[in-house]
Amino acid sequence: MSWIFAAVGLAFAGLLVLGFLGVRVLLATRELGREVDRIRRTITPAHSALNEQVRTIPSRKG
Repeated sequence: MSWIFAAVGLAFAGLLVLGFLGVRVLLATRELGREVDRIRRTITPAHSALNEQVRTIPSRKG
């Protein structure tokens, strides 16, 4: 009967570890999303300026 208690205890400990790691992954993805959004806001003006410069280049056909 004691092996049942040991198995339940180990299963519970394993679930705690998985829950802890799941929370860490969730927090890391939130932080990554914020960083990507910050970089997007930084790059957007330069991207628009580059597009304007590319549009003014005459195309060579022929």
